[in-house]
Amino acid sequence: MKRDFDLVIVGGAMAGAGAAALFASNAKTSALRIALLEPKPVTAPAAGEPLDLRVSALSRASQRLLELTGAWPAVKARGAAAYQRMVVWEERATPDGPGALHFDAAELGELDLGHIAENRAVQAALLERAMAEGVVLLRAGFASLASGDDAIRVATTDGREYGAALVIGADGSDSAVRSQAGITTRGWDYQQRAVVTHLSCERAHRDTAWQRFLDTGPLALLPLADGRVSLVWSTTPALAEELVRCGEDEFAARVTAASAGVLGRLEATTARASFPLRLLHAERYAAARIALIGDAAHTVHPLAGQGINLAFMDVAALVDVVGTALEAGDDPGELAVLRRYERWRKAEALPAIALLDGIKRLFYGGNEMQSRLRRAGLDLVESSGPIKRLLMQRALGVAGEVPASVRRPP
Repeated sequence: MKRDFDLVIVGGAMAGAGAAALFASNAKTSALRIALLEPKPVTAPAAGEPLDLRVSALSRASQRLLELTGAWPAVKARGAAAYQRMVVWEERATPDGPGALHFDAAELGELDLGHIAENRAVQAALLERAMAEGVVLLRAGFASLASGDDAIRVATTDGREYGAALVIGADGSDSAVRSQAGITTRGWDYQQRAVVTHLSCERAHRDTAWQRFLDTGPLALLPLADGRVSLVWSTTPALAEELVRCGEDEFAARVTAASAGVLGRLEATTARASFPLRLLHAERYAAARIALIGDAAHTVHPLAGQGINLAFMDVAALVDVVGTALEAGDDPGELAVLRRYERWRKAEALPAIALLDGIKRLFYGGNEMQSRLRRAGLDLVESSGPIKRLLMQRALGVAGEVPASVRRPP
C-alpha cells in the first residue's frame, strides 16, 4: 500500500492540532510527512471578539508544549490568565476555615499554578503553527480505515483515500477511529451537566481559582485576565436546565449563594450553556498502525480541569516514542512501538482518572458522614506538606514521567 503520509491525524481540536504542531516542530519527528484531517478547521478569534465560553486550565507542561510549538505568544495575547492560588472547600465549611484547602505557587517556588486560556485560541494557534511547519490540512471528514501490513488507508467523506504509516485518533469521546479499530470502552454517565458562562465579580478574584464542593457537584470560578471569572458548575441535569433558563437576576442570586459569596455578587456577562458529563476509558490506546490521544482515549470529569492536560501529555509521550523508534530505524506504526506509548500513558492516566472519579464520588451527596469525611480529607492534605506539594506538582505537570519533548530544561 502506498504511503502518502507518515502520519495522518484525525481531528483538529486542541489534542489533534497539538499533535500536528509538536510532531512537526520536534527535531526527531519534523521530517515526517504529516496530514491533519479536519472538515471545519477553527479560525483565530478576531481582535476585540468576546471570549468564548469554553476555557481550560493549562498546566506548566501544557504551556511548555505551546511554547515549543510557537503557539504560546498567540494564546497569551488572547488573554491567557495566570493564576497564583487555588482555594478548595466543602459546602459545610468556609474558604478560610477548617475543611478548606489552599494551594499557592509560592510554596513551589513557581510563578503561577497555570493559566486559564480560551480553547478556541489554543486550537487556532496550534493549527496555525502546524501549517507553518508544513503539516497538510485535509478539509474533509473521516469515513473509514483499512489496515495493511505496511500501511493503513484512510478514506475521507469526499471520496479520497490516503495511505499512512500511522493514524492518530484525536476525534473526541465518540471517536470514529476508535470504533473502526475495534477498540472497546468502559465508563458511565455521571448524570450531571456542567453549566458554563463568564461572570462579573463584585470583589477582585486576586488571581485565584475557587472551587466549592456542593452536595450536587463542584462549582469552580476560574480567573480571567479582564477581572471576570469563568464559571464551571457541575450539577444535576434538572438544576442545570433551571440555571440555563432562569432570568438574569435569579441566576445572579443562585450563583452568588452557591459560591458562598466568596467574590461578592456574581452576574453573568455572556450566554449560559450546559453540556453532559461522563467518564470514558478506552480498553486499548493503540492497535496496529493506530494510536488514540485525548478524549478518544479517556474522557474525565472537569472538576480539576485536567482533560486537556492529559491529552497534551498523550501527544508529548507519543512524540517521544515515535522519535525514539525513528532513531532506531523502526517503523513508527508497528504495534510493538505503539504498545510502548500505550503502557506509558496508561500508567500515568489511569491513576489520574481513578483519582478524579473517586473525588467526584466522595464529594457528591448530602450524607453528613460523607461531609465529615470530605472535610477531614481536605484538612489532612492541607496539613501534610509532602502530599500537598505532590498534588501541586502533579497538577502543574512537573512530577511523574514527564515526556522529554515537553520537559523543562534543568
